[in-house]
Parts: sequence; C-alpha cells; structure tokens
Amino acid sequence: HDEPTPRLGGIAMFAGFAIALAVFGSGVEERWAVVAVTAAITVAMAVDDVLRLPPWTKLVIETGAGVMVVALGITISFFGFHSHPGSVLDLGLLAAPVTVVWLVGMQVSINLLDGVDGVASGVVAIVSGVLLLAAINRLGPIEGIQNSVIVMSGALMGCCFGFLFWNVAPARVFMGDSGSHFLGVAVGTITVLGVAKVAVALTIVVPLLSLGLPIGDTAFAIVRRRRAGTGIAAPDAGHLHHRLLALGLSPRETALAFYLATTILGCIALGIFGHRKVLAIAAVLLVVVLVALVRRSRRRGGNLEGRPLRHWLLVSDREAVASRARRGGEAD
Repeated sequence: HDEPTPRLGGIAMFAGFAIALAVFGSGVEERWAVVAVTAAITVAMAVDDVLRLPPWTKLVIETGAGVMVVALGITISFFGFHSHPGSVLDLGLLAAPVTVVWLVGMQVSINLLDGVDGVASGVVAIVSGVLLLAAINRLGPIEGIQNSVIVMSGALMGCCFGFLFWNVAPARVFMGDSGSHFLGVAVGTITVLGVAKVAVALTIVVPLLSLGLPIGDTAFAIVRRRRAGTGIAAPDAGHLHHRLLALGLSPRETALAFYLATTILGCIALGIFGHRKVLAIAAVLLVVVLVALVRRSRRRGGNLEGRPLRHWLLVSDREAVASRARRGGEAD
C-alpha cells in the first residue's frame, strides 16, 4: 500500500461485537462462550499481525480456537433435512472433529478473502444478514436458540458495517489477521449454532450457499497450489480477487462484485428456505453482474492477455500478476 496503514482493526471489530452481545444478548445462553473464543483468537492473531507467525503456528492457533468452541459445548451434533422435517443425521463421535474442521475452514476462508479493501467485512456482513433473515423466517418466536442466532448475526453484521466505513478502498484501517480470524470464528460459530440445534430451519445448505465464494476460493486455492507443487499455505496471486483485478476491475469494483455475488447466493439460500420472492432479486442481480462484467471486459479489450473472457478463471498466478503490472497494479 502507498502509505502506512494500521492493521489491528480486528480489535475494534471484536470490541463492537462483544459490546453488542453484552447489551442486547441477555437472553443468549452462549454469548459469553462466543465472546471468550472470539477474544482469544483476536488476541492471538493480533500477535501474528505484529510478529508474523509461521503458517503452521497459525494453523495450531486456528485449530485451538475450534477445539475451544467444542470444549464450551458448541458442536454440530446432527444435520437436519428441509425436505423431511424431523429427520436428522446424527454425527455421533464425528461431531467434534466436524465442528473443528468447519471452524478452521471458516477462519482460513475469510482470511484468504481479505485481499482487497472492504471485501471480507462486506461479504461477512451480507452473510450475517442472510443467516439473520433465515433464522427469523424459519425459527418462529425469538427464544432460546432462535435468539442466539438472531442476536449474534445482528451483532456481527453491525460490527462489519461499522468497520467497512473505514475499510472501503482506499482503506484507512486494515482488519489484519486478527480481524479475518475473528470474523471466521464468529460466523463459523453462528452457523454451528444454527445447524447443530435446529433440525430443519437452518440446515447446512444456508451457510454453505451464502459462504459459497470464500469456500470455493479456498478449495480452488488448495487444488491450484497442489498442482503447482507448492505448500497449501504458500501465498500466491491466484485468488478470485486477484483475477478480478487482472481483468481490469478497480479495488472498489472488485469489492462490489463480491458483494453482488454473495447477495445472489444468499438470495438463493433464502429462497430455498421460505423467502421465495428473493429468488427474483437474485435473478435480476445475476443479469446485472453478467452485463457489467461483459461491458467492462469489452472496454478493456474483451479479454485477458488477448484470450476469451472465459479464460480468466484459468490463468496462472504469474499471468495474473503480469497483467496487473501492465495496468499499473501490484500483486497483493
């Protein structure tokens, strides 16, 4: 970046989240457990922001956060099926490892998403809104677990929007690893609460769909790095946001593309679980995104490196960086 920028915004995000739960979460049984876990991961990764810990040390910390959630009694003990109310798949002994893997995956996914100003905080804000609306629509009265999902989703959405004011490009504050891991643990725990304790209303489909971009980008990064013969923790310039920048989008346009895509996926998820009218919104947004990308690409020559637009997802890291450099950009 062009000038020194603070990168401990995650501490402020956690503070906003914790205060919101303290003030509005009087009926939330799990609030102090969630505050404890998010506090631990925020402090641990703030150390990483300052000292730059090795990748495997970070993995141990991420796994520790997942184990802490399980130790506090928050686990995915079963999956419910929307098409067969009352039918559940009991995970048994797999409950704890599945929960830990999910939470580690959320932390890694959100961390990888934090490559362009405003993307991670904006995407998590939208995902939180989707989880909140799904909970309100399917869970009935606000009590017990319903209150947990709704209040925590609202608190997370609020702290994300508050931070986004300072983080939109050009960012005045970065969330750092403390912020991305805080968001990963928070949204991961909220989805665990919804999936684990509500047999029908919040099945795994809602969080999987609404979190489709970070999950897909992470999976693609693992495959890409394995094919390249590098470690899965090795940084590269092949993430989705890098490819959008290589396509010619500005940082703000890239963030907007992520917001629109996440909104579309969220609308589809909500449509599956009762909000049928939002499917029309998803269709309209999808058309808008496709038209905007095609027009933008044609203004920039209609391709990347003289190749068809469909090739942009398959370009190598080196090609993406070279394309950005020719346009005056830098690799993240």
